[in-house]
Parts: sequence; structure tokens; C-alpha cells
Amino acid sequence: MFIVGPYEFTREDARNTLLAAPKILAQMSEGRNGAIDHLLAHVNQLLYGLIIEKLSDSEIGTTLPIVWTALSEATPTLRALGQIPSAQTGVLLQLNASNGGVPKKAIEAAYVGWKGVEGDRQATRKHHGRPFQALSLWSAEVMETLRSERHHIFPGSAGENITVSGLNWSDVRPGTRVRIGDVLCDISSYAVPCKQLAELFVDRDFNRIHHDRDLENRTASCRVYATVIERGNIAAGDTVSFEQ
Repeated sequence: MFIVGPYEFTREDARNTLLAAPKILAQMSEGRNGAIDHLLAHVNQLLYGLIIEKLSDSEIGTTLPIVWTALSEATPTLRALGQIPSAQTGVLLQLNASNGGVPKKAIEAAYVGWKGVEGDRQATRKHHGRPFQALSLWSAEVMETLRSERHHIFPGSAGENITVSGLNWSDVRPGTRVRIGDVLCDISSYAVPCKQLAELFVDRDFNRIHHDRDLENRTASCRVYATVIERGNIAAGDTVSFEQ
């Protein structure tokens, strides 16, 4: 186990975080005029030439804290430069959890720790469960659009913990800070849809909610992951807002 601040990483978590870090920072940089290019360059330089899958525990222990610090500095840096969405207030329409797999079922309330919603788990941690994936958020308005296209989408169906209503979803993007009830979190990355969601989509086109498709179509339909910055209790009906 590797510890960085309050966050715990298994060996698999650590390696996958190192592999994902350049892409996470690149997503945070999109459309922001190079505001965090120095962080991306620093991480790329640090990881250059490394075979991450073959790093020893000692090498991971040296590299992970530096990379995690760069990831953690990205959102505060953007905020300091005024990269903050306009004030908006939404609502936690539905809070979701499961003992593994999808759909996640509605629950009334939960405590959110550094690892996410207590009592929630993933069926497999191969692509899930890192500290930067502690929470998954999605938009009720996006779901409504998808249902109008005959996709079989409903709250919790695609595995999100937090179903949000009332926010402009294009503003809920990596590099923004969101408060949900007592919990403060940084949106870290876009969630990549997997084939387990195929049955929800017409023609099994689960990439309908891939960020790459959003870029092509100039839409905002992708789920997002978040890192927990402040722990606390949340419940259905709580206010969701951008931290100003």
C-alpha cells in the first residue's frame, strides 16, 4: 500500500494513476490557454522512458507523490487564474450505490470518505477505484436527452454515484471544484464507458457517452470522476454547486 496525504493506493492503483496522469492533465488543459501546461510538461518529463507496469515498489514510492502533487495542484492553479464556472446551483437528484456492478441503486444518504461513498464498491477494480475516481457524477438532463434518442438510461444505470440536476453539464469538467452537501470534490477526469453498458444503448453504441464523441459533436454527455477534497455526509436533495 502507498500513502500520499490522506489517500491510499494499492500497487495497481498507483500504476494506473501514473499511466492516467498525462491524460488527466491534458483533459484539464482543454480550452484553457495553456494554464497548466507546466504541470503536464513536468509529469511527462518525469514519466518519460519509464515502463510503469515494471516499476518496483521503491520506484513507485518515489514517483507517485510527485505525480499526485501535480494532479492535486491543477484545479487550484486553474481557480487562481479565474478558470471558474459561473455560479450555478443544482441538486443531488439521486445518490446511488451497489455491492458491485450496474445499475447502482438509490440510497437516501451516505458518508463520503477519501475512497468515495461508504458501502459502495466496484465489481472489478481494474479500471475503477483510484482516489481520482472516488466519486462518479452524471447529469439528469443528459439522461433525458439520451432517453429521447431511445437509449435505456436512468439514474444509476451507468454506475454513477451522484445524479445531478440543474447544472450546465458542459461546465462540470475536469479542473472544476464542486460542493455536494458537506463534501468538497475536484472533478478529475472523464469516465470512459465500457462494454458492460452496451445493453443500455441503441445498437450497443456505449461510446455515445465517450468524451471523444463529445469533442467531435461539441456536446457534453460524458460522466465525470472526482477526487474527494473534504469528507462529509451527503443525501438526496442536497445542493450541488461550483465552489466560487
